Amino acid sequence: MSAPNALFTETLLLLGGAVVTAPIFKKLGLGTVLGYLAAGVVIGPILHGIGDGESVLGVAELGVVFLLFIIGLELKPSRLWQMRRDIFGLGTAQVVITGILLTGAAYLSGVTGWRGSIIAGFGLSLSSTAFAMQILEEQGDVNTRYGQRSFSMLLLQDLAIVPLLALVTVLDGPKEATNPVPDFAIAVGAVGAMIIAGRYLLTPLFQVIARTGAREAMIAAALFVVMGSATLMQLAGLSMAMGAFLSGVMLAESSYRHELEADIEPFRGVLLAIFFIAVGLSLQLQVILDNVLLIIVAVPIIMVVKAAVIYSICRVSGSPHNDAIRIAFLLPQGGEFGFVLFSTASASGALLTGSTASLLIAIVTLSMALTPLSTALAKRFLRDDAHEELDEDFEGAGSDVMMIGFSRFGQIAAQILLAGGRDVTVIDYSADRIRQASAFGFRIYFGDGTRKDVLRSAGIDKAKIVMVCTHDREITDKIVELVQTEYPHAKLFVRSYDRIHSIALRNNGVDYELRETVESGLLFGRRTLEALGIGEADAYAIEEDIRKRDEQRLVLQTTEGLQAGRDMLFSHPVKPEPLMKPKRTMDVFDDDLAAPTEKQTADA
Repeated sequence: MSAPNALFTETLLLLGGAVVTAPIFKKLGLGTVLGYLAAGVVIGPILHGIGDGESVLGVAELGVVFLLFIIGLELKPSRLWQMRRDIFGLGTAQVVITGILLTGAAYLSGVTGWRGSIIAGFGLSLSSTAFAMQILEEQGDVNTRYGQRSFSMLLLQDLAIVPLLALVTVLDGPKEATNPVPDFAIAVGAVGAMIIAGRYLLTPLFQVIARTGAREAMIAAALFVVMGSATLMQLAGLSMAMGAFLSGVMLAESSYRHELEADIEPFRGVLLAIFFIAVGLSLQLQVILDNVLLIIVAVPIIMVVKAAVIYSICRVSGSPHNDAIRIAFLLPQGGEFGFVLFSTASASGALLTGSTASLLIAIVTLSMALTPLSTALAKRFLRDDAHEELDEDFEGAGSDVMMIGFSRFGQIAAQILLAGGRDVTVIDYSADRIRQASAFGFRIYFGDGTRKDVLRSAGIDKAKIVMVCTHDREITDKIVELVQTEYPHAKLFVRSYDRIHSIALRNNGVDYELRETVESGLLFGRRTLEALGIGEADAYAIEEDIRKRDEQRLVLQTTEGLQAGRDMLFSHPVKPEPLMKPKRTMDVFDDDLAAPTEKQTADA
């Protein structure tokens, strides 16, 4: 078979494997990553459809590069600076402690000598950025507190590959040893060049291309920036993924950020899928069969050690139990940079033999394959009573309107404001609701609206109007009291729980209140009248009359008590004139339009 035909056939097999296995494994709840791995194992080691998995893996690593670029687009430099303690503190502690423990385990196992054990231990301490970030994205947890801490560790591990490769050179013997200082200086210089280029060249470049209106040129420019920055970092001795990440961070504040993300996303998805398939292709079944007992013991030990270390340092550094568990069960696997480290160490044969390197690569691959199962197992160790929290990042907040609570009611109200060209700072305390809203493109800030420090950080001093759209009456009242006491300059527009709550809010002096059921109920009734044959004008007039009566009753009840205005309620059909004043009062009434009975008042 000629080379072009072979390339076409291999590409067809890779894409077909992704198309078949991803939906099946997703439906089974195992995740697409495990599906791609399974496709690779079937296509390669079992059916021998593709023989050279390493070459496919080399190309498919661009998927990891594009993934890191998109992650960088979501992280502004100021946000990255805020994460520095997690990156250099938590991340360094994880690599060093895990590396030392696994070095000891490798040496005691007798697989290799002490120098090789150091490379094996620290190589196994690295986790898979591709696997972990893909799982976080699938679950919508990238911006959660535990997702950000997980990413901080992964970012430090990507940086750690540089000193680890230098360590290979040092341990390989005096004749191969070189001074690592020049290499370090080159790496620092490359990072500096990336930062300068990103700050002064990238945005003007996209501005020039955008003026031409050539859509394909924008896509080509996006690919050029990602691959060019990745290549520059690789030439400097850093990882390609690190270069792509830095270029993404430099463009995070660019007005072209969303367009770049949309251009890169299709390439990222396809290439990342092929990367996972390539990992399966590279799995050496014969090595596994020859060392099956060692692997059966080694893989769970490595994953348990890493999980225990990660859980411990996360707890010590302030993570709650649930977050520490999620991180520990997300990052216990080996990483793709372990492949690079083990291959480099086995090149001369002085540190690792070829068979030992293959064994370590097989262990890393199997630990990757178990990651989706590991994250699923984490749910068994979570505590139900813990409220999931996200990082309180209020960068960019501070609008004329602050909305507290992004409920159904708030979502509809926000649409009116956005359509009117007004910006809204939205705060919500539900991690699930924030994830759901972010899927539709909304930027919502996580925070407890009953806390003064949260409101201040979210820019309440700049707010002209505070919209309280929370579900719970007690929480609403607490927010109203806090805003009236601490920020009297802001007008309060409040969603009330029921009629009694509306009266209480009016007595407390809010600027505007509304029960969410009133307007929808009025419209529903008007549409029903129209369906019964009443003209639109008459039905609208009746609706307006009921709205006015309801408002008049509320005014009376605010000053005279709950029983005031009962004569304004309709208890029977009004004939012949729909808008005439009723002659009889009402004995049974509903919870929202009428004043409650004594029993209802007691229950409230």
